[in-house]
Amino acid sequence: MLFEHTISIRVRYPEVDGMGYLHHSRYLQYFEMGRIELLRSLGHSYAELEKQGIFFVVIRAEVKYRAPARFDDLLTLTTRLIRQTHVRYDHAYELRRGQTLLAEGATTIACVDRDGQLMQIPQWLSRPAAAKDDASAQAED
Repeated sequence: MLFEHTISIRVRYPEVDGMGYLHHSRYLQYFEMGRIELLRSLGHSYAELEKQGIFFVVIRAEVKYRAPARFDDLLTLTTRLIRQTHVRYDHAYELRRGQTLLAEGATTIACVDRDGQLMQIPQWLSRPAAAKDDASAQAED
């Protein structure tokens, strides 16, 4: 694992289905929230990357549903950056309510330019864990 970040998410009413369960499509949206916040915790934002012509697209997504979430549940999502290459990142996810594992997932995102062409992840972004260490060291100076 290269890096890990955890966020809390409360299940909102419009996110549940007719049975009162969190709709299956929302899990991937939660995973995206986790990726965005992991990147933000490293001092970067997707909005700024996109202004620079750097985009990330999901090329693989997987969800294993273990137990249902319901309206107003307070969930904890842990996002882990588990692998990176010159052009992509692999993430793993765990969504929990307390100690109960609700879902596990994985995604692979690829770096592309404005035209959707595969591009190398910029050097300054290619080592997120190192970037965080550098940012922490700069803050201490």
